[in-house]
Amino acid sequence: MDELRVLLGDDHTVLRQGLRKILEDRRDWRVVAEAGNGRDAVREAIELNPDVAVLDIGMPLLNGIEATRQIIRRAPSVRILILSMHSDQAYVTQAVQAGARGYLLKESAGSELIAAIAAVAAGKSFFSPAVAQVVFDDYVRSLTERGITDRYDALSEREREVLQLVAEGKSSKEIADVLSISPATVETHRTHLLQKLGLKNTAEVVRYAARRGIVH
Repeated sequence: MDELRVLLGDDHTVLRQGLRKILEDRRDWRVVAEAGNGRDAVREAIELNPDVAVLDIGMPLLNGIEATRQIIRRAPSVRILILSMHSDQAYVTQAVQAGARGYLLKESAGSELIAAIAAVAAGKSFFSPAVAQVVFDDYVRSLTERGITDRYDALSEREREVLQLVAEGKSSKEIADVLSISPATVETHRTHLLQKLGLKNTAEVVRYAARRGIVH
């Protein structure tokens, strides 16, 4: 297996030494550099191009979030693992948006560091359990918000039935036969669902239904 090269960025020397000791127990892993502030971390990352950079979120001169952004922009092959005392959604969201692949709480760094670096180095994501719950809650909330903005929930049960049948290519008369309603009523439902979904024609209905998995 090729050597895995790691950069440690944290302003606490004792913590860096502790992390280094954990990593150096792995024969195929090597700490190629340490940095006590964000600017040095960026410089070392650009010069050495390590596989993984472990960055404290609260470094002086340049915080871990901004350091992550700069490293991703100037050395995109470096994968970032954020180290933090904070499990707040705001911190996690900023880290992920900046390009970090993982977010590790300092309180669990000793037991989870190896697994976190291995996951990030392999192109996967890693979040401490408490952080993972924050990420999951945020994801569920975003799904709810998207469901509202998608407006599908605004359709009546009958309109959803008409939507699927239209997407399946059935004519108004065929839909009327399936649902035991008049063709005029089908047209009314079709007009309403187009308005509610912001769609213009049958082709857009088909694409919309396919995206939602209503038809295949």
